[in-house]
Amino acid sequence: MASQQPYRIKTITEFHRIRGLAAPLHPLISVINYTDIKHANNMPSWILDFYSISMKRNAGTKLRYGQQQYDFDEGILFFIAPKQVFSVEVAANAAVNHSGWILLIHPDFLWNTTLAKAIKKHEYFDYSVHEALFLSQKEETVLNGIIENIRQEQNANIDKFSQEIIIAQLELLFVYAERFYQRQFITRKIANHGILDRLEDLLTKYFNDEQLLSKGLPTVQYIADALNVSPNYLSGLLKTLTGQSTQQHIHDKLIEKAKEKLSTTTLSVSEIAYELGFEHPQSFSKFFKTKTNFSPLEFRQSFN
Repeated sequence: MASQQPYRIKTITEFHRIRGLAAPLHPLISVINYTDIKHANNMPSWILDFYSISMKRNAGTKLRYGQQQYDFDEGILFFIAPKQVFSVEVAANAAVNHSGWILLIHPDFLWNTTLAKAIKKHEYFDYSVHEALFLSQKEETVLNGIIENIRQEQNANIDKFSQEIIIAQLELLFVYAERFYQRQFITRKIANHGILDRLEDLLTKYFNDEQLLSKGLPTVQYIADALNVSPNYLSGLLKTLTGQSTQQHIHDKLIEKAKEKLSTTTLSVSEIAYELGFEHPQSFSKFFKTKTNFSPLEFRQSFN
């Protein structure tokens, strides 16, 4: 049986109508209480033409994002950018006690503001659902205060300052989200350090199996897929915990393998370059020199 095509929602007004809500006070931005939303079983997948930021407390509801599924049973913040596919599933006969809020922002609302381009720099909009932000009670209170400020500004008479005030609140929300994600990378040590261990094992196996010769250097996307995380989440996690990006970890492993071959084999520099996936020895020598401050021959001679 063919899977159902995602349903595309082009406007915030259409979202309100589909979910049984009153028309939004502003066509380009809206704050919605989860308690006001009418859920239905077997909902189709959605594609929104606008940003969605949700803080959700929900027992009995699962949110599917791409191929990932997540149970929301505590305060969790997640971000969805335009054109991303997701769906909500409610178990049959489940007693749904959903609470929280959804902030919908159409890209047109950001036009000619500081956020028009800046919002795309926030990598958590590309995180998968299982990489959502787990909020403490204090953090949740902070974000709820910002959302309430936006809600009050919407309910007030719209004037020439309204957009500027709301944009300022959005910028504050995004900064707090960055801070809270940095905290999560550090505090969720078991899960995050598990990713670091799996990364090390993955790179070691890849390099020891001589896959460089047939496949070349592993890409960040390949590593992220193998670890079942999004590339941006992996990069943010590694930056926080190790100070290095995913690409830098890959390069470090490559240098480690190069040093091993230079110090324990009699292979020529050209042969080592070839085995490490370099088409030209000069490229390998330049890369090695950049990373170690030694040429491959200088490094080898230091062992003699």
